[in-house]
Amino acid sequence: MKLFIALKSAAIRSSKLWKGILIVWFSTLLLVCALAIPMKGALNSGFGRSMITEKLADGINVEVFADLGATLKSLISYFSTGFFLLILTAFLMNTFFSGGLFNSLKGSSGKFSAGEFFRASAKNFWPFLVISLILYIIVLILAILIIAVPVAMVSKADVPSDGAVFKTCIIVVSIFLLLLTILFLVADYARAWQVTKERNACFKAIGFGFSQTFRTFLSSYLLMIILLVVQILYGWLVLSILPGMKPVTGGGVFLLFLLSQFLFFIKILLKAWRYGSVTSLMEQNSEKVL
Repeated sequence: MKLFIALKSAAIRSSKLWKGILIVWFSTLLLVCALAIPMKGALNSGFGRSMITEKLADGINVEVFADLGATLKSLISYFSTGFFLLILTAFLMNTFFSGGLFNSLKGSSGKFSAGEFFRASAKNFWPFLVISLILYIIVLILAILIIAVPVAMVSKADVPSDGAVFKTCIIVVSIFLLLLTILFLVADYARAWQVTKERNACFKAIGFGFSQTFRTFLSSYLLMIILLVVQILYGWLVLSILPGMKPVTGGGVFLLFLLSQFLFFIKILLKAWRYGSVTSLMEQNSEKVL
């Protein structure tokens, strides 16, 4: 029962948060454009405005890139640097806006306020950053211990078997994904708890995340599984739709752009639904304790 109450409550809360989700969407769009527009200019200068679409219309043409010479090296260097900066900035931006989203999804939150949204984002940025970094380190350690080490040991056996390596990969990756789901819960509980506190207490928040996760393991784990399955199915649906669409006119390209941005907006909405579900379940468990 608590699961359905949490999911329903989060759906209502996240639907009222559409202005905040719009802020996140627009900021992300600006970030992508900051890399895409200069990259387009660099490609135009390297290929020529009219020739690039003709040469690449039928797919990747290796000769096109071979003809670039030194320009190709500068393009690769620019793209790799820009991509790294994009990932780093996206991580920091996601950390920043997560504070505003979690704060707006609290049960005590009233009407959405852009000012309060940005204040909560700024206030919770540093504790959320520490929480994210610590849990990312834990994920990295688990990936090494659970996946890399066993697979390396099996592959370096005296008589390595392809079947044994494959089975080992399946087993260790499955175990890793199960543990990763727990860490998602820990992170969400920690951030949901942090926004309810006036002072920054990231380490106490992580401790609360672990204790809350294991104290209410069955309901919490089932909730996260449901949420992750919905997000995975949505991602599969998007990947099934967009690659098959090949517009040939300017209007078609514009409509495809609008569709992709709408689908991305829904993706952010689903993330807010997840945050709200964990927050609602935490509030229900807190009331039960009281």
